[in-house]
Amino acid sequence: MGEPGFSDVVGMDAPVVDCHAHIFLKDMPVSREAWTHIDYGFSAEELLATMDAHGVHFGIISGISISGFYNDYMIRQLRRHRRLRGTAIVSPRTDFYTLEQMAADGIVGIRLQLARAEQLPDFRGDDYRLLFRRVRDLGWHVHVAIEWPMLRRVLEPLVEAGVDTVIDHMGHPDPADPLACDGFAAMLEAVDTGRGWVKLSGGFRLAGTDSWRDPDSDLDTVAGIVAQELLTRVGPDRLLWGSDAPFVGYEKRVTYARVLESFRRWVPDPMARAEISRTALRLYFP
Repeated sequence: MGEPGFSDVVGMDAPVVDCHAHIFLKDMPVSREAWTHIDYGFSAEELLATMDAHGVHFGIISGISISGFYNDYMIRQLRRHRRLRGTAIVSPRTDFYTLEQMAADGIVGIRLQLARAEQLPDFRGDDYRLLFRRVRDLGWHVHVAIEWPMLRRVLEPLVEAGVDTVIDHMGHPDPADPLACDGFAAMLEAVDTGRGWVKLSGGFRLAGTDSWRDPDSDLDTVAGIVAQELLTRVGPDRLLWGSDAPFVGYEKRVTYARVLESFRRWVPDPMARAEISRTALRLYFP
């Protein structure tokens, strides 16, 4: 049997696209700035088997921060599994020919993995302005992961560059006051430009950057508040869903079934969930 058509899979209850997952090998290179060290692997085949078991058809692989610019394993798997696309973490000096080949292999954007960063690169400098122009010319997007205090400082130069932007994990808002923080406001402003999308993903991470260290931390309340507001303020045509499998740092507390249940709780209307799937298909599989 061939792959089901988009109109077939959109009718299913599960999300059609998992817009945020990771794959890696146990022995992959680890950068000196890695926030954690992983002692296991999670292959493309394991991810696809997990998705299949839960009725999810397509997947978007997010470049994994702990390996820096090592995108090699992900790209090899994108070549093998055409149900997958990916976003790569790249040097700002990556040349056009390299990016063009990555596009042919299934890369659809670059990831700015800035979580836990104490300083930001100069996104208005020559190297990044050129990179963002190349991203725009390729029809890619910039995938942003950073906590709320510095989110505006990242989004403003991206808006100026005119690139499509996808914001990770509901913008990592302030867990103490998520809807009133400046990062949440900056995220809404970016979406209002018509070039921004927000991922309903990583809800279990919204309790705080270090919540993974606390086995008793509340993994649900902040995410529920933020997701409900985003559904009202942004709407399903600018929202995406992602599992964040295999839940690095939270492996003992979070499962694929749990994040799917969270999504259904955040978006109880099946029609709205179906529209979020259509949004993902339009963005990643045009």
